[in-house]
Amino acid sequence: MGKRLTDNITSRYQEAANRMKPQNARRKIVAYVESYDDILFWRSVLSRFEDSTRFFEVMLPSREVLSRGKKSVLMNFIGDRIGPDMIACVDADYDYLMQGRTATSKKILESPFIFHSYVYAIENFQCYAESLHNVAVMVTLNDHAIFDFQAFMKDYSLICHPLFLWSVLAYRANFYKEFSLTDFDHIVELSNFSIHAPAPCLNHLRAKVDRKVKYMQQHYPKHKTAIHSLDNELRQLGVTPETTYLFMHGHHVFDTIVAPIMTKVCNRLRMEREQEISRTAVHRTQMHNELSCYENSIADVKTMLKRNMGYVFSPLFNRLQEDIEAYIYGIKN
Repeated sequence: MGKRLTDNITSRYQEAANRMKPQNARRKIVAYVESYDDILFWRSVLSRFEDSTRFFEVMLPSREVLSRGKKSVLMNFIGDRIGPDMIACVDADYDYLMQGRTATSKKILESPFIFHSYVYAIENFQCYAESLHNVAVMVTLNDHAIFDFQAFMKDYSLICHPLFLWSVLAYRANFYKEFSLTDFDHIVELSNFSIHAPAPCLNHLRAKVDRKVKYMQQHYPKHKTAIHSLDNELRQLGVTPETTYLFMHGHHVFDTIVAPIMTKVCNRLRMEREQEISRTAVHRTQMHNELSCYENSIADVKTMLKRNMGYVFSPLFNRLQEDIEAYIYGIKN
């Protein structure tokens, strides 16, 4: 009860402080996020809406307690705390796709002061296929396109999509204990991936997905007819077969799909650059110096993926920015 009262006082204090500022002072809006990794992402979302009249402070739910995650963020927004001067910014997870069928989903979708990523998590945005070649260039300083990231992620998504529908349905229809997100992640993992010949890896994945889809159809026959209508509904929400990877478990896509592929691509690009240096060096000393300089210039794959902001050109990121714009317009009026 004491914390609830303190939160409400804090919120009212922030609103009162903004009202008491001179008319030409900038309005401060606090944006609470789930974790440290989310701060840069939501800063990229909110910064374009800062001007001479307003600014945002992106922060964690508590500066006193190491409490993280969506639950912590949303629990801090019970009652009067949430409002025009304090907003919550969270990952969509499956809550967006649940469309109000759970309490958390309903809260996220109905509140004008809670914003979600649309994609499962910010890691999905960081894995935005159209931007992955640029990430490889940032890592290796080599612009040779030796792998088609866009085509691969499209094929990967098309293969996973039929089973993804069953995964979403399992959570909507409350039989996710029989087919959990972890179960889905395990099936859609890649094995024996080769950047030069990805087809066998994708064919193996397709066989695994097909087997599981048939299993679900046989063991949950009453839900078979719901799959088609769910597919149509999700398409209206922006989920297409070609972009399924954006709505799958973000950490899984980042850590077990994109990062390993990026590592293999970048290792090849580094080797290519090093061979070029060795071949064109006039003498051994120059070769060692150039190789040393190159090694000091290249970056870590996961670090660059986390810093990847190529998603700003994606339709779903634009949709998120439209939500913020509508909120800003509401404050003005």
